[in-house]
Amino acid sequence: MSATPTRYCLDANVLIQAWQKYYSPRLCPGYWDNLNLLGQRGLIFIPKAVYDEIIKTEDDLSKWLANSDIPILQIDGEVTRCLSTMYAENELHKYLVDNKKNRSLADPWIVAHAMKEQAVVVTKEERPLVPSVKTIRIPNVCDNMGIRCINDFQFIEEIGLRFESRLTG
Repeated sequence: MSATPTRYCLDANVLIQAWQKYYSPRLCPGYWDNLNLLGQRGLIFIPKAVYDEIIKTEDDLSKWLANSDIPILQIDGEVTRCLSTMYAENELHKYLVDNKKNRSLADPWIVAHAMKEQAVVVTKEERPLVPSVKTIRIPNVCDNMGIRCINDFQFIEEIGLRFESRLTG
């Protein structure tokens, strides 16, 4: 009997920061090729709310994502039940969304999709040293819900992605 492969639910910040900062497709196209391969294999996915957050900017990343092989999971009844369970588990979870600044709208859906899919959450968010209502983040909620949460560098190590350097020219 073979073990089910680990699946990963990606937060928008994992793609956005990689694109803008350290894995630009101009310098590191292999990173993006590997994300497509992982998407084809069904090992990574993003919730529709994450997709919507990224494509609203209409930049090169949004164009890449729209044509990528990363599955985009829709909200369904089971995901909605997972979201309700998350909110019922701890009243502080409602502060995962910043309603005043209209930010982090996809964050609860990341956790709910990960619950449904039994996936690992991959995010750039860090656990605050002293959790409070004002600083609850995806890793805090994942901890409370028993969901594994890692950053993108841990993700790269887990999937075994290696970069080779070659001089051009």
